[in-house]
Amino acid sequence: MSATDTPDTGAVPPRLVTTAGAADLLRRLSGTHGELMMHQSGGCCDGSAPMCYPSGEFIVGDRDVLLGIVDLRLAVGEIPEDLPTGTDAVQVWISGSQFEAWKHTQLVLDVVPGRGSGFSLESPEGFRFLSRARAFTPDENEALGASSILVGADWEAGVRPSPPTVPQVVAEAVDACPVPGAAARS
Repeated sequence: MSATDTPDTGAVPPRLVTTAGAADLLRRLSGTHGELMMHQSGGCCDGSAPMCYPSGEFIVGDRDVLLGIVDLRLAVGEIPEDLPTGTDAVQVWISGSQFEAWKHTQLVLDVVPGRGSGFSLESPEGFRFLSRARAFTPDENEALGASSILVGADWEAGVRPSPPTVPQVVAEAVDACPVPGAAARS
């Protein structure tokens, strides 16, 4: 089953999928910096890049939305039995207002050669994180609409998401975010 497949009608798809390359870079960064978190930037001087910080270095707002938790224990196609903790867990957040504009899409966290933002930990690594997006299908949007989101205030109160039930790590972005005219890899 791929990250974009849902096991049955009405299943809630993940709002976040990570490429193997992005997960590898996050593992390297966590080895250097310890626990990490990410925030999907809304623009300004850093464009709309996903920004990587040491955990706690970026203040998550009460209305920020948790898109998902990158599980650094996982390989492509694996499904965890529980939520990751410590350096195996990278929370990925987005501002509430930006979430409203993008809630109809699945964020695909990828990495490409280049220089990251001066504020993001990957800057000296020769790579930068990149957000790609796949529009949810009408059925997926319906399932997501019937589910709740987890915001910063919930997280602060101790609320945690359930472990995912579908794989959330893909080999390459095209596996979760098909390019028109190109077939996804098997």
